[in-house]
Amino acid sequence: VQQVSRMLMELFQRVRSEKPGQVDPRATEFTLSLLAATYDRSGTGYIKTRSAAAALIALSGDTLLAKYKAFFRFYAVSDGKVALITRRALRSLLTDLNQIPAFVGESCTLSCVENATRSCFHGVLKSAIDEEKFLSWLQSEPAVLLWLPTCFRLSATAMVSHKARCR
Repeated sequence: VQQVSRMLMELFQRVRSEKPGQVDPRATEFTLSLLAATYDRSGTGYIKTRSAAAALIALSGDTLLAKYKAFFRFYAVSDGKVALITRRALRSLLTDLNQIPAFVGESCTLSCVENATRSCFHGVLKSAIDEEKFLSWLQSEPAVLLWLPTCFRLSATAMVSHKARCR
């Protein structure tokens, strides 16, 4: 938790210097509190850095494609030539991401993660997939992660303004 706290402080200090006045002074405290409540429910003082990174990526204001590529970078392993994501890594990513809706009472079962993993690896004979296959699967909006594009669309529409008046 202390390491994540330091990383968040650095992150928000950089953002403050780039965009003065747009970051709440307690952003580090609030974000750390959210991450701890999501990933350290038993109060051990331990949060996996990769889990925290996945949550920050998911909750960022970036595009869906940028988020999906970042997930791949964080969870993929290199075979020396190319980065690939294994079934185990995909399960880990899906489990980490599903802690976010679970925090607000929208839980997903373990079988939900297993079904999504099977769906992603459908027709794949190898033990891992490349970024193209991974991105293609995510862009098909699997049910296990449907909350992610939904949240993105909601936040994107919040910025839309129409110059029309209703009667």
